[in-house]
Amino acid sequence: MPSENPNFRRIVNDPTLSSAQKARALSLEAENSLTYPQIDEETRNALDARVICDMYEGHAPYKPRYVLPDYGVVLENGSEWLELPAPKTLDEAINTLMIAYHHVPSVTAMPVYIGQLDDLLLPFCEGVSDEALYQKIKLFWRYLDRVLPDAFMHANIGPTDNRVARAVLRVDAELKQIAPNLTFFYDPQISSDDILRQAVENITKCSKPHIANHPLHGEVFGDRGYGIVSCYNALPVCGGASTLTRVNLAAVAERSRNVEEFLAVKLPHYVDLNFRLTEARIDYLFNQSGFFDSFLVTEGWIDETRFTAMFGIFAMAEAVNVLQDKQGAKGRYGHDPQANALGHRISARLEELVAARTLKNVWRSRAMLHSQAGLSTDTGYTPGVRIPYGTEPDPVSHVQALAAHHRHYASGVSEILTLDETVNANPDAVMDLCKGAFAKGFREFTANVGGNDLVRVTGYMIRLSDVEQYNAKNGSRTNTTALGAEAAKCTSILQRKPRVVANELLAGADQ
Repeated sequence: MPSENPNFRRIVNDPTLSSAQKARALSLEAENSLTYPQIDEETRNALDARVICDMYEGHAPYKPRYVLPDYGVVLENGSEWLELPAPKTLDEAINTLMIAYHHVPSVTAMPVYIGQLDDLLLPFCEGVSDEALYQKIKLFWRYLDRVLPDAFMHANIGPTDNRVARAVLRVDAELKQIAPNLTFFYDPQISSDDILRQAVENITKCSKPHIANHPLHGEVFGDRGYGIVSCYNALPVCGGASTLTRVNLAAVAERSRNVEEFLAVKLPHYVDLNFRLTEARIDYLFNQSGFFDSFLVTEGWIDETRFTAMFGIFAMAEAVNVLQDKQGAKGRYGHDPQANALGHRISARLEELVAARTLKNVWRSRAMLHSQAGLSTDTGYTPGVRIPYGTEPDPVSHVQALAAHHRHYASGVSEILTLDETVNANPDAVMDLCKGAFAKGFREFTANVGGNDLVRVTGYMIRLSDVEQYNAKNGSRTNTTALGAEAAKCTSILQRKPRVVANELLAGADQ
């Protein structure tokens, strides 16, 4: 009798997992029992050493990592495959979306994008009172958190000031759920100060929403648009990302003798290996998995030509500090102008290397550079281009240290500013900080506020009370609590330093 895989039995017997969580874990274990897509020995060695990383997406890429359907197609046409007529009322539209979400795959097995909700639902709001709209959105929001309990699921609103956006913000602040994640698109030419203020006041209450610099993103993605999904990933609507691979910049720096060798030799080498990994995974998805034969394509929910490849990096802070040590410089990343300038130089070099590589079956034939938010097991490494936890300077200095990176990371770069809870009495200071960050070139503005139960880990949300219960071996109904608990243990996320907002009138200032 053949011996059984002990991991299967461990999962089945785990008392902290729900039945649905066990089913998901078992499916991943089964997938990873398959042979990995073919890669050469040098790439395999770099992957095994985790100098490059496949984000543990699985051995058989049978679905894209992130899928961003054009849900407007479903609301306009219904779905023949799902036997859904086109909705005519707000209740029918919400019901259609609820059904649609269950048929959208992703790396989490749940949708990471649930649409630009105000654009989708506003056409159905005629004759619906503000109070009725609020009640319907509240039921919808509760459904999302209870049935799709994954904090990587992401909704977008804005940039206009409209009834649906205001109802979503009201409900999100009231319910304080980990799901869905939320981004407000801000455009100073379109968005009112009132709707921005409501978004900022929400941040002080529940650390949501993200606020996206809509004009900057719009320049990248053009008329067909984009969505912010999962953590803070900017991707083409009606498409998505086939895969996300990443390079550990600290590991590359450790293998370099000096800055010059890092930039000229070692970084290009590992960028090339990471591209080989990306190409192998995309080739399997497009040419073996059969994914693009689905009704999602034939009905126009997605377009296979609009799937990009995300080229991620992390551990910029550690890489810069290693290289500073090798050239006898004492300045630390996030605090010293020379160290910060080296970080900006590395980002510019990365953009140059990524833009030079053409890829098959990738939107615009180029990968998109991404400042990756980290994994819960990244012990000793700081996500993306962030400043190490516990060493953060005041928020204005924080913004100034990182702003020059943002221009290089078109598929997402974000910093989490951790603000002292005294900002609850002064939300206008947060509003000015957000505007100032955008004036300096930030693509996204994100903040945690001290004292809140709901906090961001990397881009996804957890409740500290849920983590406490999970650590007491009581499990959790939400899929991302375990990741947050692991990240708190391994990556010091709870050591972020809450800071008082300084120089609040940053907007437009030359500082």
